[in-house]
Amino acid sequence: MERKPVKYTILSPGAKAPAYATPGAAAADLCALLDAPLTLAPGQRAMVPTGLAIELPGPDCVALLYARSGLAVKHGLTLSNCVGVIDSDYRGEVRVGLINQGTDPYTIAPGERIAQLCIAPVWQADFIAATTLTDTQRGAGGFGSTGRQG
Repeated sequence: MERKPVKYTILSPGAKAPAYATPGAAAADLCALLDAPLTLAPGQRAMVPTGLAIELPGPDCVALLYARSGLAVKHGLTLSNCVGVIDSDYRGEVRVGLINQGTDPYTIAPGERIAQLCIAPVWQADFIAATTLTDTQRGAGGFGSTGRQG
């Protein structure tokens, strides 16, 4: 697999560099930069700092933040905006908006892995106004229009 450089800066002491947990991982783990444990009650949201800033190589890529599956499935801790988008021209701190959708409080420990950072290709569209769109078999059907069975 080809690896491409993505610069990062540690903004605060104690911040951890993004790191892939395994050789086949698609996303790097991001860790919470906290002075003390942070407990989120059910339904509570928080912006959790990472102490990192990144520099993507150009507008042909984006950094996407995703929930860590173990935290989401086992504890209901997920991203409050589902997927975080970090544009190529953003240079501020990467912070993770988390929400506890579980039934029990969850305590985030300082240094705990809280999200995944995936770098992906992107292209910008030339939006063209049209009076009609090409017809398809599906048409305007959506939100379950193809049924439940495979």
